[in-house]
Amino acid sequence: MLALTGPVTPARVAGTADAVRALLAAGGGGVVVCDVSALGPPGLAAVELLARLQLAARRAGGRLRLRAPEPALRALLDLVGLPVEVEGETEQREPAPGVEIEVEPGEAAV
Repeated sequence: MLALTGPVTPARVAGTADAVRALLAAGGGGVVVCDVSALGPPGLAAVELLARLQLAARRAGGRLRLRAPEPALRALLDLVGLPVEVEGETEQREPAPGVEIEVEPGEAAV
């Protein structure tokens, strides 16, 4: 687990991305949990930090999951289009394009 605290500065972004890669290399099960409860008021610096951490995790073959994000941070992440996993929530996936979910007997699949 990685605990993130505020304020977020550009200098901290690179070092925190290195910490994510190190946790994944140490065998964290492919998921790095980031406790963001003490991150402070959400802003674009926090969004950039989480985007870079998510990118570092994916490049290392893992995923990033947030613990205790404030509603304002979740809303900001949704607004900028950064999909995040949140601890305790099931992952929502859409069916693949062109895949028919249900076919009536006797109908040809499209």
